[in-house]
Amino acid sequence: MAERSFAREVEDLKLGEGEIFRGEGILAITKALLQSGVSYVGGYQGSPISHLMDVLADAKDVMQELGVHFETSASEAAAAAMLSASVMYPVRGAVTWKSTAGTNVASDALSNLSSGGVTGGALIIIGEDYGEGSSIMQERSHAFAMKSQLWLLTPRPNLPSIVEAVEKGFELSEASNTPVMLQVGIRSCHVHGQFDAKDNKRPAFTLKQALENPVRDVNRIVLPPASFIHEKEKLEKRWPAAVDFIKKHALNEYFGPSEGEVGIILQGGLYNGVMRALQQLGLADVYGNSSVPLYVMNVSYPLIDEEIVDFCAGKQAVLMVEEGAPEYIEQSLNTILRRRDIQTKVSGKDVLPMGGEYTAPVMVKGIKNFLEMYQRVLLGNQPPIPDPSPILNDPKVKALAEVVPPRPPGFCIGCPERPIFAAMKMVQNELGQHHISGDIGCHLFSILPPFNLGSTTMGYGLSPAAASAFNVKADKRVISVMGDGGFWHNGLATSIGNAVFNKQDGVILVVDNFYSAATGGQDILSSRAINPRRKTNNSIVDAVKGVGATWVRQIDRTYDVTKMRDTLREALTTKEEGPKIIVASSECMLNKQRRVKPQFAKAVKDGKRMVKERFGVDEDVCTGDHACIRLSGCPSLSVKHTDDPLKDDPVAAIDNNCVGCGNCGEVSEAAVLCPSFYRADVIHNPTGWDRFVARMRAHVIGWLQARRDAGRVVFAD
Repeated sequence: MAERSFAREVEDLKLGEGEIFRGEGILAITKALLQSGVSYVGGYQGSPISHLMDVLADAKDVMQELGVHFETSASEAAAAAMLSASVMYPVRGAVTWKSTAGTNVASDALSNLSSGGVTGGALIIIGEDYGEGSSIMQERSHAFAMKSQLWLLTPRPNLPSIVEAVEKGFELSEASNTPVMLQVGIRSCHVHGQFDAKDNKRPAFTLKQALENPVRDVNRIVLPPASFIHEKEKLEKRWPAAVDFIKKHALNEYFGPSEGEVGIILQGGLYNGVMRALQQLGLADVYGNSSVPLYVMNVSYPLIDEEIVDFCAGKQAVLMVEEGAPEYIEQSLNTILRRRDIQTKVSGKDVLPMGGEYTAPVMVKGIKNFLEMYQRVLLGNQPPIPDPSPILNDPKVKALAEVVPPRPPGFCIGCPERPIFAAMKMVQNELGQHHISGDIGCHLFSILPPFNLGSTTMGYGLSPAAASAFNVKADKRVISVMGDGGFWHNGLATSIGNAVFNKQDGVILVVDNFYSAATGGQDILSSRAINPRRKTNNSIVDAVKGVGATWVRQIDRTYDVTKMRDTLREALTTKEEGPKIIVASSECMLNKQRRVKPQFAKAVKDGKRMVKERFGVDEDVCTGDHACIRLSGCPSLSVKHTDDPLKDDPVAAIDNNCVGCGNCGEVSEAAVLCPSFYRADVIHNPTGWDRFVARMRAHVIGWLQARRDAGRVVFAD
């Protein structure tokens, strides 16, 4: 169950010649694929292209009508391997995944693909972002494009440019027999706009035809001596063919005056930010007219030497705007110019940040510094640019920041993973601190307060493998935590199989929340829902037993903190050898709420009796110890002041965001904290019996309260 449905939007994918397509960038990419006659599409979800996978899944009926095969790949490696269909046959294929994290996983297949080359067009759509908004290490796919000789497109972030990049990307791939990477970011994926639609095309050569007419060209198989010939072919045939295609079709663009003392060279994806910065500096208007010459590289690799030389010749200096580190293009730019003895100065990371996201304020500062160095006259008598964040620079706000702690990301309200780590803290309180190997996924939030658990993270599904060096005799066992998504992605063979084979003595905790939750709630092999297009309900327990694991425990309700604690303690203290595997299962609360809220609301509207559980804290009983918060960290669990003069500290409180998971009460009971938590049932459309019981309870409680008040000692004034 993905977090967003595109069932309505995908109907627009049927628009044809002469009609206007309106929507988001991810929808435009899908439409462009269909207009290009793609034969097959695959990929692995991950921000910023998670929704692209959701669009493709929702558009499966449209693609089936055209004879396009679509698969949700088990990993990025599986997606990349799909492109092998384009090696021998003239079929167009496209795959997608998230940035360098996915490219690293897919690297083996991509290296072989780029070596042998392709016959049909092969397009790899990469979602890449930098700065605080990125959830992974700050690396660049540009490096992989250079390493393996894959061409890299970075189109301007508007729908017509994105669509053209997809269509020309296939043509470029076929013209140079080379896979092509298309890089987009969050802003590109979700930018809104319109473009002139074309008719969708059925594949000119289908997968069925390929199967029925097999082709075998030994020169495209990556084996010596052909593999050496591939490298020679890359440099002598494919690269020149790509350069000729890029020049002939003018994939790179020029804006602004044809001449000038200075100029700006930029990746296409940064065009909107650069234009916004120039507007704020008074050097461009809202229609895109620039006073500074611009060379926009919609193709970031390979570079077109002649275009760069022509743009730079006669200029005093140029500014290279490329996002991410290191400065690959800037280095190449210097090499190209110096080899031709062109003395145009090159600026880049000297005035712009080496890393991080290039937002408009960042580029305003960088471009202004560049112009002050080389052509101050363009800035005129411009007044100082106002600080974009005056609120943050307010002395009162700065003083507040010194006493208010930062709020790191954490688990959602009611998350079933929270009680797992509460139980782990309890066990460590008994047995001492353990080395905990983390993995990619929501459970990584356990590293942060209030749990402060976890030591390393090496990759998706790799936590037990990352702990394999600790397979030594010691008084403590290593704990590895990974999610169900990581388990099916890479963990079963690389981690569980490895642990079984090497008789590792550690504890492996598989967090099973029924979905690939961190990427938007897509179904996976062990999802409990019935998916008409996928085979779900495959048991993780059966899978680990199938590779030889013997000590396996299944917990079907993670909110049972006592059971979680006792099972963890048993795993850490048992004398049995080999890996100890715990599969802790409860549905992702975010997905559960998306599923049950509409059902609940409809039932209430239809007049059915519905009961909703709510939890609260009796402030008269609460001691203000806050141990419940330290062992939970739920965003709905907070504090409030009380009028009780005998209580100096604020008491615990639960706000209206509570989803009734019961974790706070379970933690309190398991940790023997306090009896202040209570549960209240909110009844919609109550029956006569419900009303009678409520009246009786009110009478009894009222009588007890009056009795207590009558016996209270009152001191006269």
